[in-house]
Amino acid sequence: MTTVLFAVAGVVAVVAAVMVVVSRRIVHAALWLVLALGAVAGCFGALQAEFVALVQILVYVGAIVVLVLFALMLTKAPTNPLPELTTGRSPFAAVAAAVLAVLLGSGVILAFGNEKIEPVTDGSAEAVGTQVFKHWVLPFEVLSVLLLAALIGAIALSQRSGATQRRAASRREKEG
Repeated sequence: MTTVLFAVAGVVAVVAAVMVVVSRRIVHAALWLVLALGAVAGCFGALQAEFVALVQILVYVGAIVVLVLFALMLTKAPTNPLPELTTGRSPFAAVAAAVLAVLLGSGVILAFGNEKIEPVTDGSAEAVGTQVFKHWVLPFEVLSVLLLAALIGAIALSQRSGATQRRAASRREKEG
């Protein structure tokens, strides 16, 4: 049963990921991304790694996709297809993707063959918590400091660009 659930979630994830790439509207691509990431969470759920599945849903489906949608709304990026950005390389890209998929798929089949997928015990909340707070404390803290520095840098850059825009506007008023 675990193998069937894992296979169904995997197929849904692959189909949704292909739809992310071929969607002509960016908002539709973001919604397909929600489905793809949710299906990956389903793969973790089928393996009984419930903590990892919930983190997948909270962090990726909840936060990252919302961040992408907010970025689209705040930047006022065009959401309609832009024909001038479409190139004639799509058939070549499709062939390259198909060849890569066949190579990766055959590698997985050769490596694992007909092994059944067994539930894991390392994905429980207790096991992940033990690993994070016993073996990965330093990298976890370094990552948090790095993310804090990136946030401070983004705020500084946005403040600087706002001040630059105000100075440019005041110069135009003085000149005009």
